[in-house]
Amino acid sequence: MAALTLGFLMDPLETVRVDHDSTFAVMLEAQRRGHQVRYFEQPWLRFGGSCAEARMRTVSVRREPGNHFDVLDEQVRPVSSLDVLFMRKDPPVDADFILATQLVELCGDKAPVFINEPTGIRDANEKLFGLRFADLMPETLISRELPALSRFVSNHPQGTILKPVEGFGGQGIVFLQPGDRNLRSLLEVLTLGGKKAIVAQAYLPESRQGDKRIIVVDGEPCGAVLRVPSQDDHRGNMAAGGTPVKTALTKRELEICARLKPSLQERGLYFVGIDVIGDWLTEVNVTSPTGIAEIDKLDNTNVAARIIDVAERLAGSR
Repeated sequence: MAALTLGFLMDPLETVRVDHDSTFAVMLEAQRRGHQVRYFEQPWLRFGGSCAEARMRTVSVRREPGNHFDVLDEQVRPVSSLDVLFMRKDPPVDADFILATQLVELCGDKAPVFINEPTGIRDANEKLFGLRFADLMPETLISRELPALSRFVSNHPQGTILKPVEGFGGQGIVFLQPGDRNLRSLLEVLTLGGKKAIVAQAYLPESRQGDKRIIVVDGEPCGAVLRVPSQDDHRGNMAAGGTPVKTALTKRELEICARLKPSLQERGLYFVGIDVIGDWLTEVNVTSPTGIAEIDKLDNTNVAARIIDVAERLAGSR
């Protein structure tokens, strides 16, 4: 295939952890295949009168911590100059994030292939999208009302997980049991005094054995890693200190992926990370799912190659 120009809308390249960051792994694979790699940050994006444009850096990347990229070129370019644009900005999905997903679409009939589609990202809140398949998920309440949240906690003797709707990386996740004297205070803090909805989810004891991240590429599972929490924490997220452990997909997990596939493909969500605890789906991550570096290391595979395969196929039929 002829060389493509692949763009990455992401957080500052200077800050990536080269042995962990999934976006960096995809950039490396794109470069290995001879494609040109450009990146830009959300504040660099604007509308220039006829098309969305951004200050873009053409880069050369390598897996050397602290010396992992060189800038080959930097100039303002239209988004339409890209064959593929990877939307890889980390949450939170705030007003600036939503604005960025709307700006990149302003390319007339010369839009790049998006991975993932901006409309799909806006449609698939990572904490809420799975509730379209409520039978696959643990009992869940989304509310800002303190009495309703208090009742939910009281009705789940094994415990309740509370988390912000727009959270990521394990930030703001709290485990509570009935009778905890911190309950009212924590609910006030998490809901900003009843002004902001949060997620309350029945605690799954299987979480002590780990939270499984499954990478789904174009609707198909292509690897997984079990994220095991430390003894003094309830969060398995690697950003929160969880340990990555080799794992395999179960029949139930394959069934979950099959159920999600049509909805993901319909929305152009080609690169997704779903989270499963025991037999239950807990999240569907569509903004910048991580885990492929750990999967590659544990399984001696190359998930990024599967992602670039999809990018090349979509660009070829564009």
